[in-house]
Amino acid sequence: MQTVSINNPLIEKLRQLEKFVGNTPLYPITRLNTKPNVKIYAKLEWQQISNSVKARAAFNIIKQAVLNGDIHEHKGLIDASSGNTAVAYAAIGAKLGIPVTLCVPENASAAKKNALQALGANIIYTSRFGGTDEAQQKANDLSLENPLQYFYTNQYANDNNWKAHYNGTAHEIWNQTKEKVTHFIAGLGTTGTFVGTSRKLKELNPDIQTISLQPNSAMHGLEGWKHLESAIVPKIYDDTIADENRFVDTYVAFDLIRDAAKFEGLLLSPSAAANLLGALQLAEEIEDGVIVTTFADHASNYPEILETIL
Repeated sequence: MQTVSINNPLIEKLRQLEKFVGNTPLYPITRLNTKPNVKIYAKLEWQQISNSVKARAAFNIIKQAVLNGDIHEHKGLIDASSGNTAVAYAAIGAKLGIPVTLCVPENASAAKKNALQALGANIIYTSRFGGTDEAQQKANDLSLENPLQYFYTNQYANDNNWKAHYNGTAHEIWNQTKEKVTHFIAGLGTTGTFVGTSRKLKELNPDIQTISLQPNSAMHGLEGWKHLESAIVPKIYDDTIADENRFVDTYVAFDLIRDAAKFEGLLLSPSAAANLLGALQLAEEIEDGVIVTTFADHASNYPEILETIL
């Protein structure tokens, strides 16, 4: 590993781009929440470059790789993703002028494929049956075969994933709630959002309760989420952080998409609706508190959802 010169033009590009990552607003959930002494807020994570929460992790992973000399104009990144991280990598790579190669299961959504192509990413398709686990193996193999061409960023094992939330998301929540947050609840995918945010919030106030969410079955429709019992557990996951682990039903979450639009003015993605579902269920069980969750992305990233649900 080498450290690049501060005169490297990529460093200045990173500085310019950083203002478009993080610092997302907290949105109050008021009409779907029936408990007057319980406040529910959600971070609108689509208000960053690439329109999703994954801008945070992708930017931090790329930033640290550039600073370490692992990525430059002639050596790009390779990783596995079928969703928002892929789009975030591609968008940031396009802005910085670095090559981005992504191993993507062939059954990824048409919207995501179109976005990646528009952003100039090199796409390598893997079997639909192997999912992101097979895509990860393919990315690793290619990086080993072509070390001068690819740096494997490995979002599932890269500590810069959760550190993006440890150093960013958690502080934002702490400050935006005026240090009054009592519960943080969020779904598990790469697990970076939950691990990093929870770890820092616990340091700021050990009494804050952290609750993780997972789909309630291996065959689910929550893109980006993992049912950990049936998938490869990300290396960055820390099973000691959650005070409680809960499961949500995909179909109930999908039904909530319509209600969120009608009563809260929000067009939510399935994963955002699942986080909202978890927060609403938690609110029903407590008498007072300030619950914060994250809305990873917007329904506009899923045109098929808009057509069938709304």
